[in-house]
Amino acid sequence: MQLLCLHGPNLNLLGSREPGIYGSSSLEQINAALQQRAADMGAAIDCFHSNHEGALVDRIHQARGTVAGILINAGAYTHTSIAIRDALLGVVIPYVELHLSNVHAREPFRHHSHLADKALGVICGFGPLSYQLALEGLVQHLQSAAAAG
Repeated sequence: MQLLCLHGPNLNLLGSREPGIYGSSSLEQINAALQQRAADMGAAIDCFHSNHEGALVDRIHQARGTVAGILINAGAYTHTSIAIRDALLGVVIPYVELHLSNVHAREPFRHHSHLADKALGVICGFGPLSYQLALEGLVQHLQSAAAAG
């Protein structure tokens, strides 16, 4: 089972960016742990980061026909990007939205997501564990769907 994890803007600064909110794990550490957990579950996951909305849209398009599911931490684009939403809906790949922080306990502009209503689920507030929880939910969903039909 091939999966894709997308990281949006500023996530390349993890480990040094506002550690009180985002923790001390680097993006590289998060990716390594995610890839190991995916392998333990019999899946493979490609991790992609960009600070550029169009690059994320292009990577979503490239996933069409090759990826069974997507994990996405779109960062600030969660609250602003209709383009990423349209790309996700256009490729018809199930996805889970995730965030390191609890966006609902933060500034009001972070409370709305353009992605959440079409996601399989949303995980937020558990730091780097949010990625692991999202992965487990996505893989279990895909395995159940495969077994059912």
